Amino acid sequence: MAESVEVLIQASILPNYAHPGDAGADLHAAEALVLAPGTRALVGTGVSIALPDGFAAFVVPRSGLAVKHGITIVNAPGTVDAGYRGEIKVALLNTDLTEPFTIAVGDRIAQLLVMPVARATFIAVDRLPGSQRGEGGFGSTGVQASTTDSAPVPGRTAPQTGDMQ
Repeated sequence: MAESVEVLIQASILPNYAHPGDAGADLHAAEALVLAPGTRALVGTGVSIALPDGFAAFVVPRSGLAVKHGITIVNAPGTVDAGYRGEIKVALLNTDLTEPFTIAVGDRIAQLLVMPVARATFIAVDRLPGSQRGEGGFGSTGVQASTTDSAPVPGRTAPQTGDMQ
């Protein structure tokens, strides 16, 4: 399903998909800055959008920035509602505790996913129906695989932080 989204650009770069089939369109920095180790900043993209009713956009981190530089988004995913018309800004966080990260105008800093959304009608009840999961929440299923076919691959180890260049 292809939807058209009106985009008001105050910067020079439209959100764009790097490859056919990509879910996220790249958002680019409209300003230059240096993120000191362990700090965060709100970075403008120069992009405002008009989404159709029934849609929302979600601003998510770029995996390469996260893995290679420790750059993520504080409120990931950031939600852009259909009625919002202001500039999309990205709350970036430098999780690296020793290295600053330099952002130049035009750098790809996040991705934008445009998706249909359903609106729920919330109904107050005295009791919820049961489920197999029940009230099991954070960490309730543990970290170990529950089946033997999820065993680690022989000879393969997880990369160390220094290996992710």
